[in-house]
Amino acid sequence: MPKTNRILVFYSLIVTVAVGAELLKAQGAKSSTTFDQITVHRINVVEPDGTLRMVISNRASLPGIIVAGKEQPSPRPQAGMLFYNDEGSENGGLIFGGHKNTKGDVVDSGSSLSFDKYGAKQIVQLAGVDDVEDRFAGIAVSDSPKPGESHGRVWVGRDESGAAAVILKDAQGRQRLVMQVLNDGTTSLAVLDENGKVVDQLFPQTRSGAHNQ
Repeated sequence: MPKTNRILVFYSLIVTVAVGAELLKAQGAKSSTTFDQITVHRINVVEPDGTLRMVISNRASLPGIIVAGKEQPSPRPQAGMLFYNDEGSENGGLIFGGHKNTKGDVVDSGSSLSFDKYGAKQIVQLAGVDDVEDRFAGIAVSDSPKPGESHGRVWVGRDESGAAAVILKDAQGRQRLVMQVLNDGTTSLAVLDENGKVVDQLFPQTRSGAHNQ
């Protein structure tokens, strides 16, 4: 073999070994990349074994309900961020949306941050909605004693009429104590029995100093 060819072969061998060593080194090290800006449709955050832990997505790519890694189709007209527990089951999320339909009505306008009980429905929700169908804002606390069952226990917020209210319910989700302030400033406190009947009610003092009950 000519001397020139031997030099080229030797040089190629050195380059190949060096490149291979760098590739092996890179493969064994944890990769890290810094971005100033990134534009995506969806980001999946997973554990080393592939278990899904969080999804950040636009409306078109937001997944349905995922339980133990298996997705069940469920239409969601919002974008947002969904949370998953150690077993890959959805346990809360932050969703938001809002647009007008062909009639010009505002629909699906609002946002919701919720957290679910393990193996059951949500137990805390912070929500604000203001569109053609609903108009409310507040925080709701619920009981979810078993899968598929949920009972509201506490509501603190504003309803569709504009009234600010604190509503306390029993374990079956029945209103038992309602405190509210209406748009005109009228205040009241009502105690209800298990059938929803008002058994006692307190209004503010009248000008004469008497109480209405």
